[in-house]
Amino acid sequence: MVKNYLHVKKTSKRGRGVFTKEEIKARTVVEHSPVIVMNAEDRAMIEKTLLNNYIFAWGPKEKECCLALGLVSLYNHSYSSNCEYIMDFDKNTIQIKAVRKIKAGEELTINYNGDWNNQKEIWFEVS
Repeated sequence: MVKNYLHVKKTSKRGRGVFTKEEIKARTVVEHSPVIVMNAEDRAMIEKTLLNNYIFAWGPKEKECCLALGLVSLYNHSYSSNCEYIMDFDKNTIQIKAVRKIKAGEELTINYNGDWNNQKEIWFEVS
């Protein structure tokens, strides 16, 4: 489920991103989306393609991967993200939740390290 106040638009440095038309209160679930889970063999093939930029490591040992439906795969990374993502391996879903108040017009971001406040460097240069 994608909230109707979310929309995708081009950013100045990071391609597309997810933005809000309305203010969002902290702890609000802004998206709850199903995922398509793929095994380790599929992941090895996908990692050689453009889709690698849109998948999430999946499962308790992160050997599988998933492609999230909805807008989940379009949230950009930030070390000071305003949202977090919660994976449910039993229901095969990802939930996006605001970690602070987000202003109307602001881009929604997640931390690709998993924890919304994790400062560990990621695998690409952040603009």
